[in-house]
Amino acid sequence: MEEVRATAAWVASHSSHVTVDFAGIEKVTETMKNSIPNVEWDYEGIHYRDNGPLTVQYLLVLDALNFCFWPDKDLSYDHLASGLKTALENDPSAFDADRLQKYTGPELRKMLKWQKPLPLEDERIRLLHEVGLELERHFDGKASKLVESSGKSAVKLVSLITSHFPGFRDHTLYKGHQVFLYKRAQIFVADLWGAFKGQGYGEFSDIGSITIFADYIVPAVLQQLGVLKYSSSLAKSIETNTEIGSGSEEEVELRACSIHAVEKMRELISNKSGKQVLSVELDLWLWACGIQCLSLQHHRTLSIFY
Repeated sequence: MEEVRATAAWVASHSSHVTVDFAGIEKVTETMKNSIPNVEWDYEGIHYRDNGPLTVQYLLVLDALNFCFWPDKDLSYDHLASGLKTALENDPSAFDADRLQKYTGPELRKMLKWQKPLPLEDERIRLLHEVGLELERHFDGKASKLVESSGKSAVKLVSLITSHFPGFRDHTLYKGHQVFLYKRAQIFVADLWGAFKGQGYGEFSDIGSITIFADYIVPAVLQQLGVLKYSSSLAKSIETNTEIGSGSEEEVELRACSIHAVEKMRELISNKSGKQVLSVELDLWLWACGIQCLSLQHHRTLSIFY
């Protein structure tokens, strides 16, 4: 995760379209120092949880598919999480490794009770097949064995996921430098930590190593808080819902600067409050703020990574 932090900081220092406003960070953290936001991981009850290996299997499938909802204004993360939950409650073998390798687009739609083609549906099916195949090849078909092999290390688990599952390799090039973001690999760790309340499959000795999960919502909230500032051209693209290319300078800066800004927020809040604050806790709070703000405008990028 130090590669994520270091490369995000490099982007922030060379950014052309997004600026991290340290005065804005100081202002926000000053209001938070005595009341660090506490957001429940599953505050809406939309996730499957049985405190066992099936929850781990569910979360890996969920995070393999957890990307790109915006092209369909009616589709949201809640549809995905609750749809997969219902499917598993109706059929506990629904996410067995051999079955994951055989799903089709229409079958996934039926599982989620969604009438229209899903955004990037072919990619979602490809990633389901990839997860099933790699689990079968290396972990006896069990995501729980993948987690066990990490030895309670969040860093090692992210490394294992990105090594075995190409669809989780969320990195890109920016001005000739490789940048690591790893949103979905890290959020799998955070989901385990949240679902199991830091125990059992969710126990990680280094959970503090995880950064935020750079997506659509977090940059928009940070911009609204005055932590991020956009160039006029980028602001116009977002306001007019103009698609921003995956891997473009603007898109990489939005995500990397968000990571760097929240790292600075975390450091300041921890120093001011005298308590360790986790990036994952700040991410939960920022995301919760974002989904509650119906007028929030975010950038538009077609991507399998978020």
